[in-house]
Amino acid sequence: MSHLIFKNINKVYPNGFHAVHDFNLEIQDGEFICLVGSSGCGKSTTLRMVAGLEDITSGEFIIDGKVANQMSARDRGIAMVFQSYALYPHLTVYENLAFGLTLEGIDADIIEEKVTATAKILGLTDYLERFPRNLSGGQCQRVAVGRALIRKVNIFLMDEPLSNLDAKQRVTMRSEIKQIHRSVGATTIYVTHDQTEAMTMSDRIVVMKDGRIQQVGTPYDLYFHPRNLFVAGFIGEPPMNFINGKVEGGKLVAEGISLDLAPIVDDVKAIEGKEVVFAFRPEAISLDTSGKDCYVIDSSVDLTELLGDTTNVYANIGDVNVILKVNPHNTPEMGAQFKFAVPYHAAYVYDKETELVVESSLERHS
Repeated sequence: MSHLIFKNINKVYPNGFHAVHDFNLEIQDGEFICLVGSSGCGKSTTLRMVAGLEDITSGEFIIDGKVANQMSARDRGIAMVFQSYALYPHLTVYENLAFGLTLEGIDADIIEEKVTATAKILGLTDYLERFPRNLSGGQCQRVAVGRALIRKVNIFLMDEPLSNLDAKQRVTMRSEIKQIHRSVGATTIYVTHDQTEAMTMSDRIVVMKDGRIQQVGTPYDLYFHPRNLFVAGFIGEPPMNFINGKVEGGKLVAEGISLDLAPIVDDVKAIEGKEVVFAFRPEAISLDTSGKDCYVIDSSVDLTELLGDTTNVYANIGDVNVILKVNPHNTPEMGAQFKFAVPYHAAYVYDKETELVVESSLERHS
């Protein structure tokens, strides 16, 4: 396990492109950290700087108290798993797993012991004599993870390792990687554009946009306490609903809607006259509008999608389109006019200019 510190890390390429801006983060021993964001946000560049594959333009990267900016990749105690499996096609699973140890000149008996133990952890014992061409995508990915695991390093780096797998294989590999992390305990940095992977696997998530950190927190924190519009829209599937409006007389005023913001905003006067965004998650709503402490909103059904355990309702509020998740046994009909409730504790207000959340003392929970 290793303790990592990033102090004002910047990456600027020779052509002037500023890929990573003032990246500050502390990762504790044995933590599983996910870097998430859209393509081009700087997450893979950050990972490559950790691995020593990219130079750090400015700032300090510290491993266990030692500045590692100029440390060679070999001396950092890091193993990396890439998006491509990068297996040697002419070598068996056993030989692929043993390759790095063989180069280090480790005794054959020790190599056999390590390969056997690693294969057992990854469920590859029955495939050691097979070649990569005879394996499924998930099995190939396990071999790639095994090559990193067998080195017994303190830091694992994974760059979108599941992106080449189908949906079922991704679900299986997510749980397997998490179990491996628990058993090995190495500090892990995992890069993905898939927020579901980040939510289900990580201890903490780092959300990035345009080379900058937007928010760092546990999956719970990012889901229930998104600090800005980008995080609110990025975390959650389907994404959070946004309604643009203006604060007039303490109310959010938009086409087809007028909501008193006093119950959910600590200081409504501070945002009087401002353009704001009212937000709520699709799964936070209820079709039971008889309760207290909630907003009741009029809408009409545009489209429905039955997903089995839930139904997505694409609805209209004035000229605003929203997505609602409802019980499949109680789904409004196409074209129907209906009301739904948004609990106060599940509603958010964002300043449209700064894109930051407007402070509220409400307890956010499911």
